[in-house]
Amino acid sequence: MSAVPEPRFTYQEYLAREELSEYKNEYYQGEIFAMTGGTPEHSTAGGNVFAELHARLRGGGCRPMNSDQRIRIPANGLATYPDISVFCETPQRDEIDNDAFNNPRVIIEVLSKSTERYDRGAKFARYRELDSLLEYVLISQTEPNVERFARRDDGTWVLTVLQGMDAVLRFESIEAELTLADIYRDVDFQTPPDEKDAATQDA
Repeated sequence: MSAVPEPRFTYQEYLAREELSEYKNEYYQGEIFAMTGGTPEHSTAGGNVFAELHARLRGGGCRPMNSDQRIRIPANGLATYPDISVFCETPQRDEIDNDAFNNPRVIIEVLSKSTERYDRGAKFARYRELDSLLEYVLISQTEPNVERFARRDDGTWVLTVLQGMDAVLRFESIEAELTLADIYRDVDFQTPPDEKDAATQDA
């Protein structure tokens, strides 16, 4: 028996489904993918970053958007919802999707176990096709660890790794900096079950 081909959707069909959906969905090359829900740690870290950037950028030429803002990448057709995106000057609406913007200067993702490989790999590769994108930031939700990728003039990306609550995330493309203590305020890092068991046995 031959395999049944997966359904393919036009972008307009995706938009129609998105209007009725209770959850956010990602679109890529005719396929629709449900975006997984987050943990309290994910939500808290993402909320902290948005609030801090909103306060620091207020009154300037840039503004942050939360995960309700859809981004579409014309070069490859990906439509998705970053945890936080920052736009400067005038946000540019997509030609075929009036509710999507396609000129973020900064994109920030809070990593989760189910999406970390995608956020680091294929998704980052697709994000890099945005000419406007100058910084890509990955935030761990299990430990105070932040990775910042910055685009250089020759198109290469340089990684800076920040660890520990006293470390400072300094953005190059926007006038803002955050300590990791700002990012992880009220985040309750969960101890993995195997470590809890080991601690109990040692006691």
